[in-house]
Amino acid sequence: MLTKAGIQRLRSLRDKKNREALGLFVVEGEKVVAELLAAKFPFLEVYATPEWRGEKTHGISIEEMARASHFSAPSSVLAVGKISHESLPAGALDRGLTLALDGVQDAGNVGTLLRVADWFRLGRVVLSPDCADIFNQKVINASMGSFARVRLHRAELAGALAATRAPVLGCDLQGDNVHTLPALKNAVIVIGGEGKGLSPAVKAHVTHFVTIPRFGAAESLNAGIAAAIVCDNLRRIGP
Repeated sequence: MLTKAGIQRLRSLRDKKNREALGLFVVEGEKVVAELLAAKFPFLEVYATPEWRGEKTHGISIEEMARASHFSAPSSVLAVGKISHESLPAGALDRGLTLALDGVQDAGNVGTLLRVADWFRLGRVVLSPDCADIFNQKVINASMGSFARVRLHRAELAGALAATRAPVLGCDLQGDNVHTLPALKNAVIVIGGEGKGLSPAVKAHVTHFVTIPRFGAAESLNAGIAAAIVCDNLRRIGP
């Protein structure tokens, strides 16, 4: 049974300031919770109604779930995880392929980019401090379980890029055709924020600007689509 205080605690985790104060985040929904459990994510608590047939630590009623839920249409399961931040090791960007997000503030786009990194088995994703909170439920839901499988780091990108010996590829409409990229075993792919592109501080450390050839009249591509095309080219031609 959930107490009034327990329900208030769960509901409070929809706000970033409360997540940071408590060091906790919440994930709700049958599909995403099942995916994260399958990926062995170490949830602290799993609250579920009798409809949920998977792993749980607390059985609650449908009415309690409705009061605790972050959604207008509550699901049958809600899980609580502990927030943890993994620092970026020195020299990490020198090894393998890295996806770096520069001011990507849309939570859905960040989640999609985590899926892209997971699909192409990139070494890590590095997010600038002004990206969407990775513990935002919209990010986690959009990642479709990749949140638990991809190594995530927050870092000041300009400083991290300045220290790497690997090529830094910046997606830019004025760049070279991505299909002409040489084979690269190690590289950092930088994706800029919606509408703003790469920040000047990050642009200063890009060693090669690339673009995806346009044949129609669309102004731009979604960040996730652009990242997927660049990653596909690197994986297709890579050694």
